[in-house]
Amino acid sequence: MPTRAAVQIALTLAATPLAAQDVTIGEEIYSTHCAVCHGLEADGGGPMAGVLTIKPVNLAQLSASNKGVFPTERVVMRIDGRDPLVSHGSPMPVYGYFFEGEDAALKTEAGQPILTSQPIVDLVAFLESIQVK
Repeated sequence: MPTRAAVQIALTLAATPLAAQDVTIGEEIYSTHCAVCHGLEADGGGPMAGVLTIKPVNLAQLSASNKGVFPTERVVMRIDGRDPLVSHGSPMPVYGYFFEGEDAALKTEAGQPILTSQPIVDLVAFLESIQVK
């Protein structure tokens, strides 16, 4: 028998439609919030990269380093703080207030919905669009 929390999560996911993704807005979000560390080309070479404990990854290589599959769930959880990074000095993201919320949903690479915010949905769309083939 599912727990009350599991039932609540299932009901929330069912009530949250998959969000439309806007690559253009995602690119603007990336330029504003991510490029300072990850670089304008998303190659990990932003101006702040040198002061981070862990160097930023090449975001255009996420699919390539994941057997050709874009790791949607891992990316969402890294951005929204469910999978924190110590290199940022605090849980990712530095701009947490902007990325907060669960008003949108995406499908993970396994086809399961994951709740997140609309800015993350748009940012993920941009990141998916820049993957090296």
